[in-house]
Amino acid sequence: MPRIAAAQTPDFREDVDSALAYALTVIADATARGADLLVFPEGYLQGYLTDEPLARRHALDLAGPAFAAILARLPPTGPTIVLGLIEEEHGALFNTTAVIAHGALLGRCRKTHLLAGETCFTPGTDCPAFEAGGVRFGINICYDTNFADAARKVADTGATLLVCPANNMMKRTTAEHWRDRHNPARAERCRETGLWLISADVTGERDGAVAWGPTAVLNPDGEVTAQLPLNQPGLLVFDLPGAWP
Repeated sequence: MPRIAAAQTPDFREDVDSALAYALTVIADATARGADLLVFPEGYLQGYLTDEPLARRHALDLAGPAFAAILARLPPTGPTIVLGLIEEEHGALFNTTAVIAHGALLGRCRKTHLLAGETCFTPGTDCPAFEAGGVRFGINICYDTNFADAARKVADTGATLLVCPANNMMKRTTAEHWRDRHNPARAERCRETGLWLISADVTGERDGAVAWGPTAVLNPDGEVTAQLPLNQPGLLVFDLPGAWP
């Protein structure tokens, strides 16, 4: 039975070393608990940076030496990792998730549907599928899950699981408005496609903004089958039921 996991983490900003050190403790925990797949939030590594000069200063070329050094610090065993970060390629910036297994980059997925405040990023166009523990999965990054077409593209790859890295650090009034709306929106995608869904989000407070989560697993009927408590870091581990290779 495939075991999937998602981390609800503090919100690191402009501090890759601290973010990576924290990630290594989460990876060790997920490994000890037998996870096949581990999901981190959107923009986890450098922070959710939408100011272009700031994002560009911290962006990583996934073919460059700085990212190679990060890969070298990851353990050679353990789960496949979905890691949110800011990517630069040929001068363009992307809101990206890197998919990593045993210290090697398997591929990436770029956010397709961008918010009005994400003008520094170029939208992604591809919808790659990956496998971990016998589970085929695709990725929608945060706001992507508001759009039926994004989840449908994942389902069309033959995936069973939709992975949703998110970062819902918002002004408190906005966060309060959305607090109980994230899972219902994602549930629509599950019911439309028949996919399972796992999300990972940040939590905490920063500069008048707040993030509570949620980090959760939803079944194909859109029901929440597991969820971490809001407003505290943690690791959600869940065994996917059903027949698997």
